[in-house]
Amino acid sequence: MTFSRKPRRALPIARVLSPFAFAAVAGLGLAGAHAPAMAQKKDRKEQAAPKASYSKGFVAAYKPLEAILKNPAPDFAAAKAALPAVAAAAETPDDKMALGQAVVSIGQKSNDSATLREGIDMVLASGRADRTQQGPYSLLGAQLAYNAKDYTKALALYQSAIAAGETRDDPQLGVADSYIASGRVAEGLAYLSSQIEARKAAGQPVPDTWLRRGVASAYNNKLSAEAQRWALLYAKEQPNRTSWNDAVAIVINTSRYAPPEMLDLLRLARATGTMQTRDQYLEYVDAADARKLPQEVVSVIDAGVAAKLLSNDIAMVQDARSTASARIASDRTELPSLQRDASAAGAKLVTVMAAADTLLSYGKYPEAEAMYAKAASLAGANAPLIQTRQGIAQFYQSKHDEAQASFAKVQGPRKPIADLWALHSAQKAAGTVIGPAATAPAPAAAPAAAGS
Repeated sequence: MTFSRKPRRALPIARVLSPFAFAAVAGLGLAGAHAPAMAQKKDRKEQAAPKASYSKGFVAAYKPLEAILKNPAPDFAAAKAALPAVAAAAETPDDKMALGQAVVSIGQKSNDSATLREGIDMVLASGRADRTQQGPYSLLGAQLAYNAKDYTKALALYQSAIAAGETRDDPQLGVADSYIASGRVAEGLAYLSSQIEARKAAGQPVPDTWLRRGVASAYNNKLSAEAQRWALLYAKEQPNRTSWNDAVAIVINTSRYAPPEMLDLLRLARATGTMQTRDQYLEYVDAADARKLPQEVVSVIDAGVAAKLLSNDIAMVQDARSTASARIASDRTELPSLQRDASAAGAKLVTVMAAADTLLSYGKYPEAEAMYAKAASLAGANAPLIQTRQGIAQFYQSKHDEAQASFAKVQGPRKPIADLWALHSAQKAAGTVIGPAATAPAPAAAPAAAGS
């Protein structure tokens, strides 16, 4: 996610077929206990499996298919042509299980996903798949259904896989994705939230993929409040530059903030070390306004140039630096008198706020905090703005309890900004370092599949 003033663009969610699911189902195929004429001797000490019961008609019909499939180079067209006769002869649950396994084998080996799905359905419908088989079959069936855009079927199969104890390949995320892809976005996000809470209650880490999916799904579906909530949760559970950059970007892209709000949000981006684009720096320069906060403007420009995201050759940068540089000397000279005027009894709100904002921009945090406290007591005060900036002044004094209390008071459009500042304050107090995101291991190669 990046900072943008442009309309949001879709962030597609794609799923690929899992090599684990393929391998697991292959391991449960025709060599299993339910394949007729293929039973293998067991060690006498081993617990015997329930005896399979095949009808005579099915065994006779199955033999030609078995011969085709045992060929080192099977004729899959011939195998598929033989299936109707075998299916017509299937009477017992074991017959149907063996038929399903054969169809699965044909589908896998011929790279025919429709046949593979049909075989999985047969295996599961036979009632003879035990718990160790139900999980892998359901999981692969769910992935195939999802990629075929059969989201209702995918949802049911993911839920079956979970019920069978399957934990690999993140079936919980599959459930959420199936809800979301079918248009049941609120249900998908609610389900994902419930799984996250369950993980936290059990003292288990929350997968990064769950958090990112929640953010992307809420954002792509234009659920602004939900996107902001998920972005806050992402930065809370996985505090790193990626999550914090996304959190700030989400709040920017889902709101219509004026310069004062943008200024405090971009101050947060700078505080968290997540200023990553030219546009962020230029927006910060514009929001700070070289005529009002010249010291802060010059500081931001210098930081942008040092990060190689701004150039002094940019016309806007040249104009802002020129204006700000000319103002700084007089600003510093006038600041003591401005502070005295603002501290006087009967000082007007505009004077007190001008002093508070100037003091904050020069890093005079104790003085700024006191001035914002005075502004808050005056008629006509913009309480959410004052509470936000008083919290910022307290944050930079490491008065984190007071800062979080100030941010907690903020209501209205500024609340998402204050919530992020409060989280950053809490993390700072806990000694959390916002560094680069951990590099995830490269995924194993998987067969290509059409995503949704």
